[in-house]
Amino acid sequence: RVQEQVRIRMMLRGQAPARPEDLADGIRGGQYSSTLRSSFSSRSQSNGVDPKASLYQPLAKKDFGTLRGSGWSSRSAVDLTPHKRMATISNGGLPKGRAYVAGYAASQAATASPRPSSFHERAFRCRQNLDTLAGTAAKAGCDWLDGAEGPPSRTIRAPAMRTLQRFQSNNRSRLSAGSFGTVPAGGSGAFLGLGEHSSRAPSVRSLAESGHHLAEPRAMEMYNGHGALLGHHAGGFDDIDLPSAVKYLIASDPNLQVLGAAYLQHKCYSDSSAKKQARSLQAMPKLVKLFNSPNQEVQRHATGAMRNLIYDNAENKLALVEENGIYELMRTLREPDDELRKNVTGILWNLSSSDNLKDRLARDTLEQLTDLVLVPLSGLGGSGVIQQNPSEAEIFYNSTGFLRNLSSASQQTRQKMRECHGLVDSMIHYVNSSLEVGKSEDKSVENAVCVLRNLSYRLYDEMPPSSLQRLEGHRRNAGGTVTGELVGCFSPQSKKAREHYLNADIVTFTEVSKDPKGMEWLWNPQIVGIYNRLLQRCELNKHTTEAASGALQNITAGDRRWAGVLSRLALEQERILNPVLDRVRTADHHQLRSLTGLIRNLSRHARNKDEMSTKVVSHLIEKLPGSVGDKAPPADVIVNIIAVLNNLVVESPMAARDIVYFDGLRKLFFIKKRRDSSDNEKSSRAAASLLGNMWQYTKLHRDFKMKGYRKEDFLSL
Repeated sequence: RVQEQVRIRMMLRGQAPARPEDLADGIRGGQYSSTLRSSFSSRSQSNGVDPKASLYQPLAKKDFGTLRGSGWSSRSAVDLTPHKRMATISNGGLPKGRAYVAGYAASQAATASPRPSSFHERAFRCRQNLDTLAGTAAKAGCDWLDGAEGPPSRTIRAPAMRTLQRFQSNNRSRLSAGSFGTVPAGGSGAFLGLGEHSSRAPSVRSLAESGHHLAEPRAMEMYNGHGALLGHHAGGFDDIDLPSAVKYLIASDPNLQVLGAAYLQHKCYSDSSAKKQARSLQAMPKLVKLFNSPNQEVQRHATGAMRNLIYDNAENKLALVEENGIYELMRTLREPDDELRKNVTGILWNLSSSDNLKDRLARDTLEQLTDLVLVPLSGLGGSGVIQQNPSEAEIFYNSTGFLRNLSSASQQTRQKMRECHGLVDSMIHYVNSSLEVGKSEDKSVENAVCVLRNLSYRLYDEMPPSSLQRLEGHRRNAGGTVTGELVGCFSPQSKKAREHYLNADIVTFTEVSKDPKGMEWLWNPQIVGIYNRLLQRCELNKHTTEAASGALQNITAGDRRWAGVLSRLALEQERILNPVLDRVRTADHHQLRSLTGLIRNLSRHARNKDEMSTKVVSHLIEKLPGSVGDKAPPADVIVNIIAVLNNLVVESPMAARDIVYFDGLRKLFFIKKRRDSSDNEKSSRAAASLLGNMWQYTKLHRDFKMKGYRKEDFLSL
């Protein structure tokens, strides 16, 4: 539409049309995409892997809905700890939410008695710390147990802006009356997700409004009453060059400032050499000074030009920041002009794709962005209902994309985001409200869930010590083991002691479940239900469901008491296995990483391993390769699957039986023998450990021999 508009203009003026690729190509004007970059991540915790290896990076905007590169995934925490015994004593945990507190004691009455140590513990003597996290180096012999999801990183870039405003037909009809304006983009009362309105750049008027009434409405459509400019620049942009445009930025006439900024916006739309030249001509500081011009059109065009100048250009981003650009942008964000606010939030999103700027951006923007955008537009600060017109929806989308990038940065930035008053509450409220009105596919929901996933990364290690102590209670010491303190005159193993700890669990769960605020939402039992609903209701946006499963993976990881509580809550109250397994059936490799990592954590903390075995073994065996020609998932997914099976086998003979029944032995022996790469070596050791544990069930030996396998096959490394 823009291209046709400009072509008509130029025909009427007797000029050749401007380059269509600069005017008509809308890919930088606000369309969502998933082009992969190397710096953004929706993080999920993963024990035993380099933290930077598995940050999933924010999306770069290029084409709508296309994925490039090797993978999009949030990093997720997985259970990486080998069992010291074939059966472990449950450390308790609440199976259900607030409504289930009364039944908590009864559900904890039975505990498993320990069995002999498993084969893999005898074969690989290197017991790992139960709370080892992503950066821990794996030890020889059991590094598969430390292996976890390590997806590639990626960055999500905001779009650059289109050069000219898209004109609507009813706008043209108004030009004959001598007026120029932008038709409002929808009503202000209805909730509207980004997936529902036309994805476009912030609409920017071509030049400043004027009180003059020109006889030629189409000429006014281009320059809107700037007769002097029309006379001097009859060819539109054709007889302007970059040096002239930069000089116009410091002219005393706002019309010339608008013309200079509009030309820069046009020229730098897709021309990287023009961006470099503009920087060398000192366009950056000149534009920054115009961000808060008293003339609204100057502001719009200055911010629009800057958005294109910094798009995919690290040097220009740094130059903007060094010119005190962040401070000026946050001043501009206070303006009651949606078009301007779209530009500002788009610039912030583009800036946040640079890793070296994330910490500074978090320091200088979070509180103001939360107060000015997140709280009011999420519905948190008003009636509780999301009320966004299309422009506000785009502002909120840009802002959540910005947060999504920042949340993949350092521990310091994650902590600052968790502590920022209203930030986490806004994300939770927006996601929850969107679910209630059937907007789970909304792109801002995707961004918000990715933010929550990143902020749950290493949560138990990075939360305030007082909060952690509250969740852990007195059951465990600093090393994560049950304390040996006496309860009155009773030993920790006595019935009285167990009842004491059980009552403490009930009290803790009841307290934590009440009125969560801020970062408390990240570990509150209610968050499990929100993620579960996303898994069940979001059918099209796989990034949202991957982020939800990754967030669940984070909060169920490790040997912390609360990770076990939330795991059992997910299994027993939320009954999350069915929606998770539904996703496993059709998931791509990136989704499988977080899904199998989550199942791995759940399998470790599950109380009833027999019941879980009947549900998951067949689905997981189906994903394993059994011959050279089979389509195989990535090695880390294979390791996750084998770890799930191992967690079940060490406590459930039913799991071992089902592995045999569903042709798992053939696949496990194939994986065990395949050692042609470092990744396959890890999965080979995992398979060897699982097969060794299966041999412990003597009642299955006859079945093993009927399939042609001997003791040596199971016990050889």
